[in-house]
Amino acid sequence: MLLDGKRILVTGVLNDASIAFSVARRVQAEGGEVVLTSFGRAMSLTQRAAKRLPALPEIVELDVTDAADLDALAERVGGRIDGVLHAIGFAPESCLGGGFLTAPWEDVAVALQISAYSLKALTVAALPLMPDGGSVVGLDFDNRQAWPVYDWMGVAKSAFESTARYLARDLGPKGVRVNLVAAGPIRTIAARSIPGFEQFEAVWEERAPLGWDVKDAEPVAKACVALLSDLFPATTGEMLHVDGGFHAIGA
Repeated sequence: MLLDGKRILVTGVLNDASIAFSVARRVQAEGGEVVLTSFGRAMSLTQRAAKRLPALPEIVELDVTDAADLDALAERVGGRIDGVLHAIGFAPESCLGGGFLTAPWEDVAVALQISAYSLKALTVAALPLMPDGGSVVGLDFDNRQAWPVYDWMGVAKSAFESTARYLARDLGPKGVRVNLVAAGPIRTIAARSIPGFEQFEAVWEERAPLGWDVKDAEPVAKACVALLSDLFPATTGEMLHVDGGFHAIGA
C-alpha cells in the first residue's frame, strides 16, 4: 500500500463531500494513519464526518489564524508525521461574486491570510513533526487566468501558488516537498458559497476532454495520496492538474 506506516495530517474536513474527506479516506485505504484538524463551530462538523471514515481518526484543535494554535500544533499532534494536506480557504462575501472592485482591504486581507499565507503558517508549524522530511500537498484552483465571480479568492490562489514555490525552495534542503493539486470544480460546501459557481460546472462539462463529474472528488484524492507517498521523491514546487484536461484546452 502506498502509505503503509505513514501518518498524515489532514485539514479542511467539514463533511463527507469535502475533498479533504476523500483524501483522508484514501489515505486510510492505502495503509496510512490520519490526524484531522478543526476548530470552533466547525469542530462538530468535523467530528461527525470523522465517524464516516473507515477508522476513527484523532482530531486536534487548529485555527491557522491563531498563533497560539500554530505554536501548539506539534505538541498536540505528537510523535511524527510524514505529510500534510492543506485544504483551507475562505473569503468574505464581499470578495466574491463580482465584488472585485469594491471589496475593502480588511476583507481582502482575511482572504489572503486564510487562503494563502496559511500554507506557510501550517507548514512551518508542522516542520518539527517532519525531522526526516515529508510531503506537503495543497488543494488549489489554477489561477493563471481570471475567472468569473472568483475575484479576490482568485488573487489569493495566485498567492497560494507562489507561496508553494517559495516553500519548495526553502524546505527542499530539509527533505520536505511542497506541491499543489489544481482540481476541477467539485460541489463542496466551499464551492456552494461562491455566487455563480454553476458557471464553472457548465463550462467544465463542455471543455474537459476526459469529462468531469463535479460530485466525484476521488480523482483528486488519488492524486493527493500519490504526492503524499514516496512515488514522487524528486518533485517539488509543482502544480498537478486533476481537472479532466480542462487547463490544456482553448476556447
